[in-house]
Amino acid sequence: MQQRTIADAAVSAVGLGGMPMSIEGRPDEARSIATIHAALDAGVTLIDTADAYHRDADEVGHNEELIARALRSWGGDASGVLVATKGGHLRPGDGSWTKDGRPEHLKAAAKASARRLGVEAIGLYQFHRPDPAVPYADSIGALAELLDEGVVARAGISNASVAQIDEANDVLDGRLASVQNQFSPAFRSSLGELEHCAALGVAFLPWSPLGGIARAGDLGSAHAAFGRVAGRRGVSPHQVALAWELALAPVVVPIPGASRPASITDSVRAAELTLTADELAELSA
Repeated sequence: MQQRTIADAAVSAVGLGGMPMSIEGRPDEARSIATIHAALDAGVTLIDTADAYHRDADEVGHNEELIARALRSWGGDASGVLVATKGGHLRPGDGSWTKDGRPEHLKAAAKASARRLGVEAIGLYQFHRPDPAVPYADSIGALAELLDEGVVARAGISNASVAQIDEANDVLDGRLASVQNQFSPAFRSSLGELEHCAALGVAFLPWSPLGGIARAGDLGSAHAAFGRVAGRRGVSPHQVALAWELALAPVVVPIPGASRPASITDSVRAAELTLTADELAELSA
C-alpha cells in the first residue's frame, strides 16, 4: 500500500479507526477482531483508538485492549503497526462525553493507555479535545513531558484550530506529529487546518472521513459528485471520498472507522485509486 509519514514513522496511507468496535451498537468481539485482522492483512499499519472509546463507565480503554488482543493474535508481524491513542475525553457511561485536560490527568491516562496496549512507549499519543477549563498550553505541556520521559514516542492533538496547532507546536518545540480533526465530503470546515498542517509538514488525520457511522452508507447519494465518479470508475463512493482526501495534501492519512472486514477492505483500496484533475475539481466544487 502507498505509504505516508507521521513524524519519523512510515504508515499506510489509509488507517483504521477503532471507535465503532467499542461504543454503542458495537459488534461482538469476534467480528471486531476479524475486522482488525482484515485491515492488517490489507496492509494497514496505522490504527487509531482512544481510552474514551468504550460504552460503559467501568470499561475505560475497551478499544485499546481490543486492539492489543487483535495484534497479539494476528498471524503476521505487527511490529511495524503504529497504534495512535488519545486522552483528555471521558465517557461517564450515560452516553455523554466530558473533558479533562488537566496535565495530571493526561499524564496518568497516557501511562494507563501504555499498560493496556502492552507497550513501553505509545507510538502516537494525542490530546483528544481542548478543555475550556484548562489553559491549552498546560495540557500540551503534559504531552511535552510525556515525550521527554519516553512514555510516548510522538505527540499530536485532535479537534484543534489553526491557532491551537501553532500553540501546540510551539509548546512541543516543533515536535507536533499530527492533528486529528473531523473532515469529510460532508464536513469541510477544517480544510484550513488541513492546509496549515500541509504547510508545516504535520500529519493530518481526518476522523469520520466518510461522514460518520450513521451517514456513511448514504455518501454517494447525499454527495452526488462522489456517487457519479464512483459509478464511472466502478468503485464505491467511499473509495472515491478517501482518494479525494488523500489527493488534498501528502500529509493526509484518513482513518475510516469500521466494524466489518468488508468495510475496511473496501476503504484501503482508495490508496491505489488515482483521481484525475477533472474528477478532483468536480469533487471539490
